[in-house]
Amino acid sequence: MGLLYIVWDVDPEIFSLGPLSVRWYGLLFALSFVLGYLIMQKFFKKEGIPQKVLDELATFMIIATIIGARLGHCLFYEPEKYLSNPIEILKIWEGGLASHGAALGILIALLWFSRKNKKPYIWILDRIVVVVALSGFFIRTGNLMNSEIFGYVTDLPWAFVFKRAYDPVLAVDPRHPTQLYEGLSYLAIFFFLYWYYFKKQGKPQPGFLFSMFLILVFTARFLIEFLKEPQVGFEQGMALNMGQLLSIPFVLVGLVILYFSLKRSGRGSKPAAGSDQ
Repeated sequence: MGLLYIVWDVDPEIFSLGPLSVRWYGLLFALSFVLGYLIMQKFFKKEGIPQKVLDELATFMIIATIIGARLGHCLFYEPEKYLSNPIEILKIWEGGLASHGAALGILIALLWFSRKNKKPYIWILDRIVVVVALSGFFIRTGNLMNSEIFGYVTDLPWAFVFKRAYDPVLAVDPRHPTQLYEGLSYLAIFFFLYWYYFKKQGKPQPGFLFSMFLILVFTARFLIEFLKEPQVGFEQGMALNMGQLLSIPFVLVGLVILYFSLKRSGRGSKPAAGSDQ
């Protein structure tokens, strides 16, 4: 093994007051919603959408993210445990959230939101994915503070020794800080989507931002999974783990949406017959 590495020994808990415990993960999770709200407020103000619509959207997003992420983990990763004892699903404070489940929960909630507010579904998807990408950065940073979801052993100089890993055996060797790889990927995707929205003056071609989010985020997730330790026992020996298998449909859907978005954009940019060129 190489001699250079980073010893990561951060306490997941910031402070506690009696039974109340404030943890980095929860703080970062909350911060992602606060900043997401402010960014969406900027979008809605630019497009003349009333504040009350944003407040309703924020409520939909919070509920959908938490329920979707929790059910995603329980049903995709540990179904036998939770289906045999469903009350355990409610113990969200014990950990266990899945980004793929959150994505599905958000998609369903936004469909309901778009119908209720008579807004095109793709319109809200194109805007919400900007803040979802930023939220991904904060959530993976929270995983780093929890010393969880890390990678295989490596001798790279930026490897981390996770002293507070859930298994003492895993807390010995330097490992890929896959939380950082994934979090920084999501942050870069956020900046790209945010820049593109304003480059198009708040009027991106329908479906483009949503499709790019699906393609970029889930391609990054798929590739980084090759460096991760298995999250659950059944992933041992799998050619592709559960995170990768769940990412493939999202990438394929993104490619289809991108095709139709660019096709529609190209058609709309053609001059009408008999017009000046």
